[in-house]
Amino acid sequence: MGFYQDLLDSTEEGRRYIVEAPIICRCLSGDVDLESYVAFLAQAYHHVKHTTPLLMTTGGRLSADKEWLREAVAAYIDEELGHQEWVLNDIAACGFDPEKVRQAAPNSSTELMVAYAYDLVARINPLGFFGMVQVLEGTSIGIASLAADKIQRTLGLPDAAFSYLRSHGVLDQSHVTLFASLMNRIEDPGEQELITHSARMFYQLYGNVFRQLDPAQAAMFKARDVQTARRPPWS
Repeated sequence: MGFYQDLLDSTEEGRRYIVEAPIICRCLSGDVDLESYVAFLAQAYHHVKHTTPLLMTTGGRLSADKEWLREAVAAYIDEELGHQEWVLNDIAACGFDPEKVRQAAPNSSTELMVAYAYDLVARINPLGFFGMVQVLEGTSIGIASLAADKIQRTLGLPDAAFSYLRSHGVLDQSHVTLFASLMNRIEDPGEQELITHSARMFYQLYGNVFRQLDPAQAAMFKARDVQTARRPPWS
């Protein structure tokens, strides 16, 4: 049994902390409203926009003996570029103004998760970033596509409102297969413990992102009219 399976086994409690968040439980049972979905997308934008910068920083700080891992990070960057714009497009398709989301400040839980990621990579060890990968992509596989189906059936939203959730539900399946193979090449016990610790931290931090979501937050992102709501974020 490789390190990847050990990582899964060691972080099971953290995964439960996310999936047992009240808003996720309500969503998967079909009890969801438009404002809650938009509030989720807004926070997704504020952490997804940091994925590429964090990957770049991680790749640049990996040691020479991890060149094989740096090459994987470089390929991953190509796939992640611009995904924050997908989130904004989904927000526009929901009838809200993506520019207001772009200019808004993130919730404190989102800001803390992003800050911890940068600190981990810059101050402690860039390998710790892979704990975040485990959490975000593992969560996407577990609930993204299912949540998208539940939300769409309940709210009657168009397919265009789910590019982020549905793409990540599918795309992250291949990512996790690659991630497992990469983690199984990590053999140093100290490095394994670092990644496991960071994954536990990110499960808690990401779980707090869901727990802080409030449908009332979506009010600040309402568009003045339909034309404004559907304006592409780059216009």
